Amino acid sequence: MSAPLVFILDDEPAIRTILSEALTESGFRTLSFARATEFEAALKRATPDVCLVDLGLPDRDGLTLVHRLALEQGATVIIISGRAQVQDRVTGLELGADDYIIKPFDPAEVVARIRARLRGPRAAPRQSERARFNGWTAHFDRYALEDEAGGETPFSHAEGEVLRLFLDSPKRLITRAQMQESLGGAAGESFDRAMDVRISRLRTKLREDPKNPRLIKTIYGAGYIFLGDVEWV
Repeated sequence: MSAPLVFILDDEPAIRTILSEALTESGFRTLSFARATEFEAALKRATPDVCLVDLGLPDRDGLTLVHRLALEQGATVIIISGRAQVQDRVTGLELGADDYIIKPFDPAEVVARIRARLRGPRAAPRQSERARFNGWTAHFDRYALEDEAGGETPFSHAEGEVLRLFLDSPKRLITRAQMQESLGGAAGESFDRAMDVRISRLRTKLREDPKNPRLIKTIYGAGYIFLGDVEWV
């Protein structure tokens, strides 16, 4: 199996060099880009396992790019930014980023965060990447939910991680601590907020009643239970 491929998008040459050297020494393959246009062109030729994206880009709004990546690509998306405000971190996670690292950073921490993400559900693919439940089919190979009429709704990689966690453990309580352990990322307010956002979006895509969801139930003070009957096909 080839080493995981990491795309690095940052307009600062020193940052690209630091990240590329640290990742290469740790056994990763890397490709570096200074502009979003170069980065997007490369995505048509190769599929990275992880995308490291700076928000302060000269030719594109970084948050818009992160949101598009989350919806259209299967890669883990990690923001690396000098924007340290809590609201910036929350916004990045809400738009679909899997993690948020603030500059200046320790390269070893970046490597550790990437490894933590790749140890999650994506690191152990099943024989099938489809699951059926309650009239829905989840296609994890192309990040889409298919309804009974054949209509499809895309979901992000981050949303897919949460959905897979539920589908792997139906009708069992999943605590916040278990979610953090399975999905990676630092525990705390940012992680909890990110989980709330992802679950809310999944409920919307599954056409759940926000006041009385029938599939993803919140057990206040404990965690969540997925109540569907699941079949992996």
